[in-house]
Amino acid sequence: MTGGWKRTRLQALNQQLVTLSRVVLHPAYRGAGLAAAFVDASCRKCPWPWVEALAEMGHLHPFFEHAGFQRVGTCSGPASSRAQHSALYGAARTSRGQRRLISQATFEKSQYASPVYYIRDNRPSGDSSCLSGRARSAASQTAEAD
Repeated sequence: MTGGWKRTRLQALNQQLVTLSRVVLHPAYRGAGLAAAFVDASCRKCPWPWVEALAEMGHLHPFFEHAGFQRVGTCSGPASSRAQHSALYGAARTSRGQRRLISQATFEKSQYASPVYYIRDNRPSGDSSCLSGRARSAASQTAEAD
């Protein structure tokens, strides 16, 4: 790890971070700003101080930015293995807490994806329009490492 981020510091960061993994809106309601409003309202109700999201759609539409997220960067390059890709896309865990691999079909469909990484400062007094340099650096390094 670079930048002085030790494993214990990253574990502490992970305890304050939740991942928003899916936003699906019926096609009849798209384009009206409902997705951004829904994500913003949901985040305000969320008890975690930081919310992150990975979105391939971030290249086409900045609705996470409209919902108060800061665009950090992209996760680029083809995944070298199903295990690496499963870590990035959060495959379900077994009852023992071990991470499962995504299916071979899912891996083949998405191995060349380069999703945009977003983070939101969700603290009650936080300003979601800015991140500290250190937080931005850590988020950027995480996005690049995956």
